[in-house]
Order: sequence, then structure tokens, then C-alpha cells
Amino acid sequence: MRQLSLADRGQTISLDKSPDDATPICLSVARLGSLQTAGSCFTVWIQVRGSAWVEAKEGRFRMRRGEWIAFEKESRPLVQAGRSGLCIGLALNADAMRMLMELADCGLYAGRGLMKQAELRVALRLWRDALDSGLPAQALRPMLLHLASLQRTMAGTVQRCPGRSRSRKRQVFGRMQRARLYLEGNSHRVVRIGELAELTNFSSWYLSKTFQSLYEESPQALSARLRLERAADLLRDTDMMIGEVASASGFDNCCSFARAFRARFGTSASHYRESAAKLSPHSAKSLAASRKPRIATQS
Repeated sequence: MRQLSLADRGQTISLDKSPDDATPICLSVARLGSLQTAGSCFTVWIQVRGSAWVEAKEGRFRMRRGEWIAFEKESRPLVQAGRSGLCIGLALNADAMRMLMELADCGLYAGRGLMKQAELRVALRLWRDALDSGLPAQALRPMLLHLASLQRTMAGTVQRCPGRSRSRKRQVFGRMQRARLYLEGNSHRVVRIGELAELTNFSSWYLSKTFQSLYEESPQALSARLRLERAADLLRDTDMMIGEVASASGFDNCCSFARAFRARFGTSASHYRESAAKLSPHSAKSLAASRKPRIATQS
């Protein structure tokens, strides 16, 4: 039996399954469709074409072609496809997650990233194969292994997590990834440490110390960097006035925004916009990264 939940052409679907009857399900959202998953499954979404918006407990995210995003089971993400968008995914129950642990001795974690074109093609083919097979365990394995390979760079960070056992290290890393995703999903405002502590069920001190050791950047520093990168995106992609960009990036006034933007990018916001307007879309998108060295991320 094919396990598929498809929201297409403006259709809205909400999955509501209890943890006892949740089964792996192929997900698809296309052409202004929207779909919200139940809170009993770990979900992974991959943008195949166009764009989509995702709203979850961790915040709001824009998905573009080749990007993937993963959520813990309590997140209940709502995915809304753009006019020409196609987003595919999987809702994975506890049995599927245990299968992955047995196959590759690794887990899946909350986070987001970008696929290469070849990886995107493989993901789409494996997703279709799993769907056509009716999702028996053996057909799901290749897709699970491919999803795990997208997070292969995280393995070293997991080992650096505090904890005596491997399961404890994985648990800590999973919570840190969720905190990081929360910061990315709330780049329009200042995020308090207390919010992250509540989300991860860690103390503020433990969260700050562990986050810094894993990502070589404090939660506060990452939040500030993400807000400035959001401002750079808005300057490049919209006609918003600089004061509006500052407000939409969580700054109280234009003066503090101007100082922070110049410190981060080495130029004023108005000059950045002028420079980006003269470049191709691809070159403009990489302008911010070329202004100042960035710390490598794990998400």
C-alpha cells in the first residue's frame, strides 16, 4: 500500500496520528499546497524546485531548491509551497529511526543544509522508489542512508559532546542542533538564552557552555550574525528602506544597526545594497560571505 500525503494546487492537509499508529510516510507539497505533520514523527523535507516556507516550533524558514531541513517530532512543521514549488519529505517513526541506528550507527538530527545537484537527484529517485514499494523496511533503507549522509559532517561534533555514553552524546547534540535551528528560525529578533534553555531542557549555563564548545560561537554571537545576514539578504532582495530592514532584523534603531552592519561587513548598508545591485544574483549572494571570514557551521 502506498503511504503518501500529497498537498497540491492550494490543498491543505493536516496529519494527526498518535505515536502508536504513526508509520513512515512519504510527504509532498506542491504549487501552493500546505501540509502539517503530526507531532509523533521526525520529519525531513527537501526542496526539489521553486521555494517553500516552513513554520515550526523552531521558527520560520525559507526553503530554496536543493535545501533540506529536519525537525524533531515535537516541532509539527507546516510546509507551504510556492507557486511553482515542489517539496518532498519523510515522516519517520521510532522504528525507522532505530533502523538507521542499526544500519549506519548514526542518527538524524534537527538542522538544515544544502545538497549538491547530484545528491538532490539521488534523493528524489530514492524517495520515489520508497513510495512505489509501499515503504517496506528494506525499501526505506537506501533513503535513510542517503539522509544520514547529508549530515555526515556532524559526526565529529557529536563525539565532542559531553557525556559518558554514545547515546548521551547523541542526545546532547540533538538538543544543541535544535537550539541552533531555533536561532536560524528567529533571525528577525533577539533570542534570549532562557528560550533556548527551555527548548532544550538544559540550564542556561550548560547550554551556553556546550554550544560554544561545539560550534566555536556563542548563542548570542550566532544570533547577532544571523540577524545581520538576514539584513544583508533583505538589502539585496527587497526594496525595503534601511530603517525597515533594521527593524525586520531585530534592531531597535538605525544607529545600532548601522554600527553592527559596518562592523560585520566592513561597509555601510546603503553601499552594500549599491554593490549587490551591480552583481549577478549568484555573486551578490556570496558578497556577504566574502566580506569577512565565517565560522564553518554544522547544520
